[in-house]
Order: sequence, then C-alpha cells, then structure tokens
Amino acid sequence: MGKVAVAATVVCAAAVTAAAVVVVRHRMKNSGKWAKAMEILKEFEDKCGTPVSKLRQVADAMTVEMHAGLASDGGSKLKMLISYVDNLPTGDETGIFYALDLGGTNFRVLRVKLGGVGNVKKEFKEVSIPPNLMIGKSEDLFDFIAGELAKFVATEDEDMQIPPGTQRELGFTFSFPVKQSSIAGGTLVRWTKGFNIEDAVGADVVEELTKAMERAGLDMRVSALVNDTVGTLAGGRYGNSDVIAAVILGTGTNAAYVERANAIPKWQGLLPKSGEMVINMEWGNFRSSHLPLTEYDEGLDGDSLNPGEQIYEKLISGMYLGEVVRRVLLKMAEEAEFFGDIVPSKLQKPFILRTPDMSAMHHDSTPDLKVVATKLKDILEISNTSLKMRKVIVEVCDLVATRGARLSAAGILGVLKKIGRDTCKEGEENQKSVIAMDGGLFEHYTKFRNTMQDTLNELLGEEISKNIIVELSNDGSGLGAALLAASHSQYLEYIEST
Repeated sequence: MGKVAVAATVVCAAAVTAAAVVVVRHRMKNSGKWAKAMEILKEFEDKCGTPVSKLRQVADAMTVEMHAGLASDGGSKLKMLISYVDNLPTGDETGIFYALDLGGTNFRVLRVKLGGVGNVKKEFKEVSIPPNLMIGKSEDLFDFIAGELAKFVATEDEDMQIPPGTQRELGFTFSFPVKQSSIAGGTLVRWTKGFNIEDAVGADVVEELTKAMERAGLDMRVSALVNDTVGTLAGGRYGNSDVIAAVILGTGTNAAYVERANAIPKWQGLLPKSGEMVINMEWGNFRSSHLPLTEYDEGLDGDSLNPGEQIYEKLISGMYLGEVVRRVLLKMAEEAEFFGDIVPSKLQKPFILRTPDMSAMHHDSTPDLKVVATKLKDILEISNTSLKMRKVIVEVCDLVATRGARLSAAGILGVLKKIGRDTCKEGEENQKSVIAMDGGLFEHYTKFRNTMQDTLNELLGEEISKNIIVELSNDGSGLGAALLAASHSQYLEYIEST
C-alpha cells in the first residue's frame, strides 16, 4: 500500500509539474505575443510622430506648393483653382435668392431672404437622387433637378416673392471637379462619389442646368457657380468681415482663401476692381516628403481608387481615419494574435470601421471602456476583450486622430504664412484673422478639433494665436451659394444706384 501511495504521489507531482510547464509556456507565449503587439504599436507611434519641427516643415512645404500652383496650371500638386469670386458678401446684401447644393447622392434647394447680417430667413428641401439617374444621361439628371427646383419655387409664400419684373437668381454649389471659366460657367472634369454620366464630362454644368430649367418653364438665372469650400468662405464672410479662409474637414477635406489678385501670376486679363480673388486650393492633393507616412497609409493608398493622389486627404479626413485604425489592428491580429488564434474575419473588410465609430471609442470615458467593447462586438464581432486590450485600441485611435489634427493645423499655418497672417505687423496688432470651418469631422470629433486648435496655437505662439480665430460655420456651402448669387447679382448696380 505504501509503494502504491508513493507511486501515486510521484505521478501527481509529475502531472502538476507538466501542467505548470504548460502554464508557464502559455504565459511566455502570451507575453511574447503581447510584446509583439506592443512593438507594432510603438513602431506606429514613432512613424506617425508630428513634432513641431516636422509640422513647420509641412507648413513651409504647403506655402511653397501654393506659390507654385498660383504660378502656372500643373505647376504643383495643389491646383490652386481661380474661383472667379472677386466680390465676397459684405453683410449688406438684401433680397431673395435661391441656392442649389449638389454634392452627392442628395441635393438641397434653398430659398434665402437676406435683410442684412442677423436677418436671414431660410427655407430648404432635401431631395434624394434616384440611383439610375447617377449613371444615365446628363439631360435626365438635370431635368430631374430642375423639376424639383420648379416644385420648390411653386411653394413661395407672399413673404418670399421677388419684385415684379425681375428674374430669380440662383447660386449653384457643385462639389465635383470643374474647370471654371467665369463666375457662372465651368466644365465638368470628372465625376466622383458614385456618379458616372459620360455625356456630362466636358460640358458646362451651368448651361446644362439652364437648359433644363427652360424645359421646366422656370425663369431663373445662375449667378454663381461655386465649390462647397468657396461657399463656406462666403457664408463665413457674410457674418464676419474678418474671415479670410475656409477649411472643410469632413468625409473629405479642402481649403479656400482670399488672395491678392496681383499675386496670381497665372491670372490672365484685367485685375478685378476689388483687387482680390478667392482661390480654391484643392489641398487634399497636397503631398510632401515631410508628411509622416506609415506602411498602413501606403497600403491604404495602394488599394484606393486613386493611388498616389489625395495623400494629405488620406491622412487627415474622415473618410480614412477609421480605415487606418483598422489596418493597424489587423496587423496586430495577424502578427501578434491580438484577438486570439484566428484573425477576425470582419477585421479584414476594408472601411468597415468608420471614423464616427473610431471617435466613439476614442471618447469612451467609462472606467471599463464599455463603448469600445460594444463597438468591437457590434462592428467587428470581437468579444471577450480585456481592459488592457481595449486601452491599446483607444491608444491607436488617439495616435491616428492626433496625427490628422496636427497635420491639419500645419496646413492652416501654411495658408496663413502665404498671406502674411502668421506674424504681427506694426500697426496691425489687433487685426483678427478668422478661419471658417465646416464638416462633420471638425464639428463632431471633439478630441480632433481640440488637438487641431491647440496645435495651431502652439505653432503660432501666444501673441499671434490671440488674433487667429477658428470657428464653425454650419451649412456654409448652401447659404454661401445664395450669398454669392446676391453679391454677383445682375441687379447689383441698379440696387447700388438707388
């Protein structure tokens, strides 16, 4: 009996030792995986760093590219498009004007009654475009738009009617690439955002709309064709004469600003009376060797519909931030088994992690990061994550958002440098420079917005930053188009002389 007991004890001891070895090996394996995940995170952090010295290089590069783009067409990655807007709203505009805002699968028609700053009455209607019209014929699309516009005009009440004997005037926000030839003329370069109407490419979009309005029996003149960023600038200027630039940070990104007309070498013809010209930068296409690109950005760019293009946009805009986070997490899953032995299949799907979801995780203030856990489960079907893992995911979100926000601030500094608003000149110590901002990324992603503002202050220094104001300009593009119709009205000289 004694020998059996000893033998049993020996067997048990051996089993315990073997189990302990397995546990130790498992822990070592897990700690090795965790170390690998931390290595991936650290490398990403290092590669996407944005120290002030680098941001200043980015700002300087932006200014250089602006000069090059103003000198000649094709001279820079920045198109620096002449908008033909040389009269921005002053705040004194009065009358009733229409706007058509076409920028995606929906469009808006607006009716605006202007009675000076603070006295604006607005009515609008949003219309979805049937999918078949997005790939059909130009005439069909514009007939549909003109028909909806005519229906909207028919709802005018007595308070919103134009004076007898005058023609209704419209500002047309058209957020697709256009080669503009005048304030109210421009040919479509190419479609984006799911549209593909071949016979419209190369056509003047104002002419197409005008012909459609005539077919609909609508007597209306297009007074201004504008890009949404230029519209935001106009909307901002109407309420504040210190507005000198507009930046959109939403799904995509762009900037427009007021330039001295004599500082545009590629401008042909007489200089405008105002001496100013609004430039649509198309800054999403900016690129520089100073931009902190990582393997994840290069992969995203290579897999995109436009490789090598819109590099700056792919670093800072809402379309792409969540996708960069997904790519970092995917590498952790593949190389460090971050989510277990099997790579979650949903994590392999491009663009499944949208920036609003990334923002929700980044702003999670619950002690156990419950929002992060819920988003992982609902979107990626990943459950049973530890708090330690969830903290890493928040850190990835923070790195991507911080880089984007700081690079956005560097871009704004580049614009301010170009127009000499980055320094304090004698006698102009109190001159304010206001940047009108629009877009869901800026409006709703609080940490992104705050980081961008803090970085801009850091780059400008305490004295200058007191005079640089960044403010949200909601619905700038729709209202801005109506305002530009007013400031370029055919009745302007008559109004001014009475």
